[in-house]
Amino acid sequence: MMPASTIAIDGPAASGKSTLALLLAARLGYLLFDTGVMYRAVTLEAIRRGLDLSSEEALGHVAETVSLDVRPPSVLDGRGCDVLLGGEDVTGQIRSTPVDQAVSLVSSYPRVRKAMTLRQREIGLRGKVVMVGRDIGTVVMPDADLKIYLDASPEVRAWRRVRQGEGRETYDDTLQAIRRRDQMDSSRTVAPLRAAEDAQILNTSDLTIDDVLDWALRLAMEDP
Repeated sequence: MMPASTIAIDGPAASGKSTLALLLAARLGYLLFDTGVMYRAVTLEAIRRGLDLSSEEALGHVAETVSLDVRPPSVLDGRGCDVLLGGEDVTGQIRSTPVDQAVSLVSSYPRVRKAMTLRQREIGLRGKVVMVGRDIGTVVMPDADLKIYLDASPEVRAWRRVRQGEGRETYDDTLQAIRRRDQMDSSRTVAPLRAAEDAQILNTSDLTIDDVLDWALRLAMEDP
């Protein structure tokens, strides 16, 4: 039996979607494509240029013209891919606190999302890909063979972020940031965060990653 060729994974921050995508892609031998890295790279470029992040025109121009590529990982450091910005490997830099704080705003602009969606869809149409983000099943790949939506309580997601962040921020600060991002992502006019109507939904609050991976693998191997 052949597994689903195109798999879309969506969900809010720290719901476990990126970890699941990494493990699922490795198990199936698929390309892992976390679409959020593209928005983060655009945000990083805008910060580097000192642009006004409230200007959709400025951010849209960056998204449409910046040299941006996502490739299989060249370094065995746990990353799922290499993110190249103007040929520079910025995989680590796109996870910085300034980018964390600005990426939701940048990704809310219709012009930015349109530019990124076109690039993402081209990659998805190649097949044998696990794509992860916030609008994959609803916008980028609405015809994906399998759509998964992961969720978890804000409190659980905050603790996950604190454990992963090596003490950069307190739990209370992280929880507030997650709630703000949830509100912004779910209320934006273009491509709001939501589960596709035909998505398989799972709350991961009380589950281990092995539990979630086993569940996803069973779905991926089912007949379409």
